[in-house]
Amino acid sequence: TGNTVLHILVLQPNKTFACHMYNLILSYDKNKEGPGSLELIPNNEGLTPFKLAGVEGNTVMFQYLMQKRKHNLWSFGPLTTVLYDLTEIDSWAEDQSFLELIVSTKKREARQILDLTPVKELVSLKWNMYGRPYFCFLALFYILYMVCFTMCCVYRPLKPRTGNKTSSRDNTIYVQKVLQESYITYEDELRLVGELITVIGAVVILILEIPDILRVGAAKYFGQTILGGPFHIIVITYACMILVTMVMRLTSTTGEVVPMSFALVLGWCNVMYFARGFQMLGPFTIMIQKMIFGDLMRFCWLMAVVILGFASAFYIIFQTENPENLGQFYNYPMSLFTTFELFLTIIDGPANYDVDLPFMYSVVYFAFAIIATLLMLNLLIAMMGDTHWRVAHERDELWRAQVVATTVMLERKLPRCLWPRSGICGREYGLGDRWYLRVEDRVDPNKHKMMRYTEVFKAQDKDNYDKGLAKLDINRDILYKKEPIALSVSRSTSRTSSHRGWEILRRNT
Repeated sequence: TGNTVLHILVLQPNKTFACHMYNLILSYDKNKEGPGSLELIPNNEGLTPFKLAGVEGNTVMFQYLMQKRKHNLWSFGPLTTVLYDLTEIDSWAEDQSFLELIVSTKKREARQILDLTPVKELVSLKWNMYGRPYFCFLALFYILYMVCFTMCCVYRPLKPRTGNKTSSRDNTIYVQKVLQESYITYEDELRLVGELITVIGAVVILILEIPDILRVGAAKYFGQTILGGPFHIIVITYACMILVTMVMRLTSTTGEVVPMSFALVLGWCNVMYFARGFQMLGPFTIMIQKMIFGDLMRFCWLMAVVILGFASAFYIIFQTENPENLGQFYNYPMSLFTTFELFLTIIDGPANYDVDLPFMYSVVYFAFAIIATLLMLNLLIAMMGDTHWRVAHERDELWRAQVVATTVMLERKLPRCLWPRSGICGREYGLGDRWYLRVEDRVDPNKHKMMRYTEVFKAQDKDNYDKGLAKLDINRDILYKKEPIALSVSRSTSRTSSHRGWEILRRNT
């Protein structure tokens, strides 16, 4: 019952009352330390009161709980060294990491905790010491891996075509070799090494991704932009395309160019995932993700409807015409592709002035140009501009959250020998087996004094301003004297305020 009340207090809107009641309930706790403590009992979702405060973005309760966990090591003048307890904060050996919970929640207030002590210092320590070097090495390794795969695709086994052409539009001169003819020469053996590296890399990608999908859940794993959801979809699809290409190569099935082309596009697009490790490029990848999976996805539905309608009309118009004179609409798939190019203004309107074109072609193309070029493209630009304005205010905050998610991911994937535990063991200071983070804080006494002076000035200005308004109400019948009175009041107010302020400064000095 006491643990349930603690969880309810974390969700209370009145933060001051919740803190006092939280402290009152803990004072009756018999097991204040150890596994039986009320603060360490999780709810049905596996969240302790401390983790629940982070997920809900309750910064007041989080700071209150952190103040209870800190230990002042020493103080010398304005310098103070504090030890913060990393229990439930550090993602080391945690099944449900506090940092991962914060970056995966949909509440923006929760991400503000990443800027609070000691979370900010812990993330900075992990990222600068281990996260950034490992992430840069992983990016370099992945680029080299993609170069190897690209070279294997460029020099794939082909042989000249021996069969006769079935159509005048048939332009194929090379065909794919069968498996027995693909690995004969020394160059083929070099390509085989690269293909083995590519397949092994695809298998490793699936081995690393599938456990996280089962642990987090597919909806949360692929749906969270901060956790890299779109890039996880891309890299898993890429690995599947590699395996499909391998099966088609082993069975000598024609058409391996289809999965190979998809794999090349997806593999190189996944390089953008590594931009999150750099402050110059990370926020822009967030902007691209928001636009692609927000505005562009909605716009594609409208674009598909327009293209299907007008492509069908163009095909019907040219269905009775000779395709040699205007071949852009000679069949339905080519009509769809040509209409798509016209929609994006990649090509100009096809025309042949040597022959008579159908009258309806001019009418339909006029309507298509008005709807597609003038209306829908400008609508897309306006939608992207609005998204850019909205995301620009929080893109740096989202990028820092991505850095935290990347740090937690690397800490889970890498062996313990490559990523030692951060912080200081409490046994060195007689604080038990818990781990602590040492933070040095500098307290500026002048800052607190100036805050008091500012409050005094504000209070005096407000009193003098109220007195001046009272005088103005008395002389309301004299309209032309209102402005001189206001000026005199403001001058006396500023003179009095500054005089009293300087007297306070002289006395404190």
